[in-house]
Amino acid sequence: MKKQMFVLYTGGTIGMRESENGLQPDTALAGQALQPYADQLDFHWYIMQPLIDSSALTLQNWCDWLDILAENIPKYDGVLVLHGTDTMAYTANLLALALQGLNKPVVLTGSQLPFNAPDSDAPPNLAAAVALLESDDTAQVSIVFNGKQYPAIGSSKVSTETAAGFDNPHFGALAEWTPAQGWRRIAENLVTPAAEWSVKRPDSAAKVLCHTLIPGFSSAALAESLGNTCAGAVILQSYGHGNAPSDAEFIDAVRRYTARGGLLLNISQATQGCVAAVYAQGSALRAAGAVSGGKCNLETATALLTLALSEGWTAERLAAELQRLRLV
Repeated sequence: MKKQMFVLYTGGTIGMRESENGLQPDTALAGQALQPYADQLDFHWYIMQPLIDSSALTLQNWCDWLDILAENIPKYDGVLVLHGTDTMAYTANLLALALQGLNKPVVLTGSQLPFNAPDSDAPPNLAAAVALLESDDTAQVSIVFNGKQYPAIGSSKVSTETAAGFDNPHFGALAEWTPAQGWRRIAENLVTPAAEWSVKRPDSAAKVLCHTLIPGFSSAALAESLGNTCAGAVILQSYGHGNAPSDAEFIDAVRRYTARGGLLLNISQATQGCVAAVYAQGSALRAAGAVSGGKCNLETATALLTLALSEGWTAERLAAELQRLRLV
């Protein structure tokens, strides 16, 4: 008996067509993209209305998609999410954190070029995704792109110029695929199992702000922002191992923000950075209540803080979740 796969088509370049204003999402993909694999698997499509360019992603989109996935994941053997590349890593991280206790694969893929474009990367990405869904080797959320499977946690979009659009700087690829040899596992699955199947739902009103430090005025601007923001959580992209200016105005603003319940997650702006208590320069920020994000990247931090605000986490609960995910 053929496996039954649920396909959530959200939009993205993979199914776009030319218009007078440039590429825009189109539904025609559903009638052709997976036809070559109809003898192997049964695909059941859910086409979002409207389809979106993923750069238009909102928290409400995440809420809607999770409702659909929560209803359908128990009915199928696996899930394929077709998504635009610009924010695919953000969605992958959110799904990995929100879909607890998965016992089947949830695979996200898309492409840098539309399905019908010359030399498009869409057909090989779909072939690799289908091959992974056929296997019994993975029960987690992952990104399949350019012949590699990446764990959702820690993944980022790294290129708009080549087919190698994604990477996971800390955890690397889990497996590699070629048409001739299929999938070959190169690393252990990074799964942190939950006790039972459940779905965490984000609040579409959760307010998360990101600030990247650069030399000069940015610490003073952040200090002013922290005093006035309505954001319940802030991501600070600091230097290196989590280092930041220690001037009194900046540190006092962080202390006042965290004292009133704001979550401030300190992550490194380095691609393969890890925030840790290495340098004295970062000690004032830690003492002011910033939570050290360890290997947390921007996409993981965004998903994590969105859920943290939605569920009313404290800084201590956030730190515990970072440990559970083996990010610190």
